[in-house]
Amino acid sequence: MRRTVDIEGRVVGDGHSVFIIAEIGINHNGDIAIAKKLIDAAAQCGCDAVKFQKRDPEQSVPKDQRGVMRETPWGMMTYLDYRYRVEFSKDEYHEIARHCRTRNLAWTASCWDVSSAKFLKDFDVAFHKIPSALITNLHLVAEIATSGKPIIFSTGMSTLDEIDSCYEALVKGGASVGIMHTTSTYPCPVEELNLRMIGTLRERFAVPVGYSGHEVGLSTTAAAVALGANLVERHITLDRSMWGTDQAASVEPVGFQRLVRDIRAIERALGDGVKRVYVSEQPSRTKLRVL
Repeated sequence: MRRTVDIEGRVVGDGHSVFIIAEIGINHNGDIAIAKKLIDAAAQCGCDAVKFQKRDPEQSVPKDQRGVMRETPWGMMTYLDYRYRVEFSKDEYHEIARHCRTRNLAWTASCWDVSSAKFLKDFDVAFHKIPSALITNLHLVAEIATSGKPIIFSTGMSTLDEIDSCYEALVKGGASVGIMHTTSTYPCPVEELNLRMIGTLRERFAVPVGYSGHEVGLSTTAAAVALGANLVERHITLDRSMWGTDQAASVEPVGFQRLVRDIRAIERALGDGVKRVYVSEQPSRTKLRVL
């Protein structure tokens, strides 16, 4: 396997610019207008892609949770009804696809069930993303592997054996693969980020390795790039005080803009590891070097 993948003509991997994904997820709260504002914000921040989440509630919501009552901005409703409330229709996803094209953004949606994976086949998504919670669902993994698109999967709440099994199933299906280190706690305390796992995954798999962060703050995500992350993903929100389970672990547009700026600066600062004397050093060398 190569250490690069091609996402809509963009090479992602060692020696190439970090691929930055703004995870919209369900931070749109089922409102297409909010979704478009989030797409606009991601584009203005300089992101490369946005990602949504796609579920068929009948398949993805456990039976013992369907009737659980939940307080929502639309009143009290069952968890199943809530899940339907925040899902977009096929027409709305076509609208999302068109809006992303106008903003020159790649887009995708992580699939939480086989029905959703089949749903996305009607859309020319840039890549597929398998969430941490589903990498042990090898039936779903095999279905996504047939898409012909690059496939990235996250590794939160997973053992190395489970990561190996998902990877092997994707490779068996002929997929071009990327792997994201993450810890599935929202928000995640810094002492559980374990950023050195990026290096562990790079040693174990000859594919692009990234980082999907759920922490509060930006510095640790930037550090992931210095540790070798080829892709970076953070949740984006218009306002962290908005209703929703992912909002607190998300980044507002001003912060996301700073994160993208810092990632691009780190890329330039890393260099190639070859020691040289720069032209800019020559005056100091002439003035200060004592023979």
